[in-house]
Amino acid sequence: MMNAPARTGPATGLIMTGGGARAAYQVGVLRALEDLLPKDAPNPFPIICGTSAGAINAAVLATDAGNFRRGVRRLTAVWKNFHVDQVYRADAIGALGNSARWLLSNLSGGRLTRGAISLLDNSPLAELLDRHVDFPAIGRNIEAGHLEAFAVTCSGYTSGQSVTFYQGHASLADWARARRIGVAMPIGLPHLMASSALPFIFPPVRINREYFGDGSMRQIAPVSPALHLGADRLLVIGVGRQAKQSAVRVPSEGYPPLAQIAGHALDSIFLDALEVDLERLQRINRTLAIIPPETLAKNGYPLRAVDFRVITPSVPLSQIAAQHAHELPRVIRGLLQTVGAMKRTGSNLVSYLLFERGFCRALLKLGYSDTMAQKDDLLDFLGHDPR
Repeated sequence: MMNAPARTGPATGLIMTGGGARAAYQVGVLRALEDLLPKDAPNPFPIICGTSAGAINAAVLATDAGNFRRGVRRLTAVWKNFHVDQVYRADAIGALGNSARWLLSNLSGGRLTRGAISLLDNSPLAELLDRHVDFPAIGRNIEAGHLEAFAVTCSGYTSGQSVTFYQGHASLADWARARRIGVAMPIGLPHLMASSALPFIFPPVRINREYFGDGSMRQIAPVSPALHLGADRLLVIGVGRQAKQSAVRVPSEGYPPLAQIAGHALDSIFLDALEVDLERLQRINRTLAIIPPETLAKNGYPLRAVDFRVITPSVPLSQIAAQHAHELPRVIRGLLQTVGAMKRTGSNLVSYLLFERGFCRALLKLGYSDTMAQKDDLLDFLGHDPR
């Protein structure tokens, strides 16, 4: 780790949550920010935190922290031309064979077959990241002062802890809270593969002595890592539409298929914790606003108000996924058909796996337009004159 740089203003932390193919929406948001910021503006996010697929987007920004525009354009080039076979095997042998071995292994308790530990084989993703992410550049950007900290969150299958691996300057310290810890370590390919390993769908990854899976699991405080790493304000890019309280319940037409239940479970993993944590942060801000500053100073109260903005889809991404589900390779469509995922009620599950050009471009467009709809407020938040 390097010495802390001299800071001339507040440090904005960028938080990008998980969600498989839904992370294309984040890149649309970043494209809009690139267009809005002045051409000579430095990296607006000295602290970058990512979880699941958001960790992959975050890693590219961290490696290009000295040139924010280049990082965004590299992300855009990949996401606008994505195909499933760049993330997981979609051929008959790779997909059906792996799935059959996984099912047989689970039914037999591992006695009849070995080697398949997930529904899909995501080795193509490892090859893609290995080619395109320059991990040593993260350390160089920290040393050059372009970046203060970069963090990736994973979930430990043995410990049950949410572990944030971070890389940053020497003044940062590890932290330990209930079910969550922060550990300083150079970030590499295993961290990204672990953080984005959707439960059951992609295999866990061993880091040191423990196997880790998708970082959104058991991540009860998604905004916490950025605050531990020194962020004074936060920009959060989610991949799920923020819930609005409603007493209206739509009558069920039948027993929910397995895909609908799986999609609901993934939404619970990826969306609920973020909404709860942001609500908690808002409540703390309101509480601190009514406590006199001298009272806080006198009692050494550790909390501080944190300004934040949240950008989330204005349209349910499952609706867009339903329109593009036919783009999936035939083998994957057949596999998902067996659990009811190709029906409209299963589109939530499909949205996490739909790494195809049409769907990703639709999400890029939505993220761009959602950001432009609040451009003046975002520019002011990032310290730029919106006029």
